[in-house]
Order: sequence, then C-alpha cells, then structure tokens
Amino acid sequence: MDSATSEANPGTTQSASDRPPLLSTAANGLKIVIVGGFGVGKTTMVRAVSDIRPLNTEETMTRAGEGVDDLSAVRGKSTTTIAFDFGRISLNESTVLYLFGAPGQERFWFLWDRLFSGTLGAVVLVDTRRLDECWYAIDRLEAHGTPFIVARNDFGGPRHTAEQVREALDLSEDIPLVDCDARSRESSRDVLLALVHHLYALSTARTAREITP
Repeated sequence: MDSATSEANPGTTQSASDRPPLLSTAANGLKIVIVGGFGVGKTTMVRAVSDIRPLNTEETMTRAGEGVDDLSAVRGKSTTTIAFDFGRISLNESTVLYLFGAPGQERFWFLWDRLFSGTLGAVVLVDTRRLDECWYAIDRLEAHGTPFIVARNDFGGPRHTAEQVREALDLSEDIPLVDCDARSRESSRDVLLALVHHLYALSTARTAREITP
C-alpha cells in the first residue's frame, strides 16, 4: 500500500500548503521508526503525517524484482523504498518526532539494525491479510529492546478481531494494538500519539520500580 494505496485513492493525503507551520521552538527531538512488511503503508504514513516535505528513497520497481517481491496483495504498486523515508511532526511547542520509515523487502532488512540505533520507539504497521510479514520486525525490535506498538492499516475486506490479531502475533496485553488509515494525517497522528503515550507509561512504570524500596 505504500504507493499502491496512494494511487488507488488520490487526494487522500494533505498537500504541503495544508500542513501546520513548522515550529522552531522544539527542545526535544525523538526518533521513531515505522517498520513492517512490504507494501503495508509505511511511506504513505510518513507522507501523510509529516509537517515537512518528506525525504524518500523510492525507486521504480523493475523486472529484476520479479519473482523476488510478492506483489499478489499489492497489485498496482510501481515503486518501492530502497533505504528509508524521513519526515518530521511537531507534537507541541517543545517536542518533535523524527520519523524513519524502514524498507519492507527482505533484501533490505540489513538496514533495520542501523535504523533502530537511537530509536525511542517504533510502530509496527501491519496488513492483517499478511500478518506473517511483520514477524521479523517484531523479532528485531524485541532483540534491540525497543518498545513498540502495532497498528493495523485499513485495507478493507474481511476484518480480524483484535483478539485474533494478538493471538496470531503473540502480543502481550501491555503492547497497544490500534487501527489506522495510513492515508489520513489525523489517523496517522493518532498512531504516533498512541506510541508516545505507551513510551510515557513505560517510563513512569520504570521510574516507580526504581524508587520503590
């Protein structure tokens, strides 16, 4: 859905002129990674929510990728991220999030460990039709000890319940699971806010444990 959804639903993301002015008073910059399988909507989300014109490394897909990239669930997709996407969103006058969208294809996974370096938290974006494709992302985040939430991108079609998704991904109850439409700025912002609230709760709980005699 990274590009396929945008093509299928033109005009669903905001133009640069519709975005709020970039704040210059931010004192806290937090690095966030959006990760997930191929074509789940990572580039779309960064484009939708960023206050600045996003930096992306999308390239046109060529015949060399035939038989390597599975396009069965993302027919019409013509471009793909080969390094990362980058955007920025101001949460308030003092805090901004720096967003890095990770490439989804397996042959680019070697970049993930470097992207995770210095990351405060992550969003695992999933297409519930292809839940198996987010296993590697969850595994690497857990290996790095990086907190994360899971966001179900709306691709239409049959819906799985939250309980079914949790069971399929073996998610503990303390990991937030939210729904979103990666094409929508408001929906994508809500996902990032859910991650920030999750990180704050983890930090508060950690501090409480440290001061408890």
